Amino acid sequence: MKVEKVTKHIVTWLKDYATNAKVKGFVIGISGGIDSALTSTLCAMTGFPVLCLEMPIHQAQSQVTRAEAHIAQLKKRFPKVTSQRVDLTATFEAFKKSVTTIDNKAAVDLSLANTRARLRMTTLYYHAGLQGFLVAGTGNKVEDFGVGFFTKYGDGGVDLSPIADLLKSEVYQLAKYVEVPTSIQKAQPTDGLFGDSRTDEDQIGASYDELEWAMQQAAKGKTENDFSDRKQTVFKIYQQRNRANKHKMEAIPVCIIPKELK
Repeated sequence: MKVEKVTKHIVTWLKDYATNAKVKGFVIGISGGIDSALTSTLCAMTGFPVLCLEMPIHQAQSQVTRAEAHIAQLKKRFPKVTSQRVDLTATFEAFKKSVTTIDNKAAVDLSLANTRARLRMTTLYYHAGLQGFLVAGTGNKVEDFGVGFFTKYGDGGVDLSPIADLLKSEVYQLAKYVEVPTSIQKAQPTDGLFGDSRTDEDQIGASYDELEWAMQQAAKGKTENDFSDRKQTVFKIYQQRNRANKHKMEAIPVCIIPKELK
């Protein structure tokens, strides 16, 4: 990949989009992960104002530390970068007390994990509305169009997606080029939605390198019968996730009423 040219292309695309939309800047949720670090850096490189929001909900200290270090670095490099910390832990706990539950811990935990992402989306749009900014998405191609590893109307609720055509390996290439902190480049990817140390690979059952491979094989029309052992396992994981999460990756189904019925 032509890293310098791709970087320039994304930055120009962001500038053009913001100019044509007549907005004042971008707001981004900073998690301490590679995707939000790269996205916020690219947005800052446009010269537009960028608001970085930290939105912890029982967050692991390692994630908080990486997020704070990244924001501090961005502020030193780009004068129009500002930040704000909005601790949503109390809001999340109040929500938990207000809703009913069921005797299925796995289902409850997953629903609450998605609730965290949706509370953050609401917070991002609140600040975007105040400032006249766009909410910049941080999803990459494997997450957004491969396995659907994001929360619908959570981190999937954005105005534009600067890095959604980049595979995870390409995200790392650009992150190194734009000087994202090394601690973030080396950290294990995690969505941080469960309040523990589980990584994305723990949840999915395959690494991003493996998922990229499976995504490429699926695009070639391959099936699970074309592989064996670990490759077959990974391909099955990819196919299952891709099928199950189509509702996230495709337009919302609309029931079209035939003209003769109107």
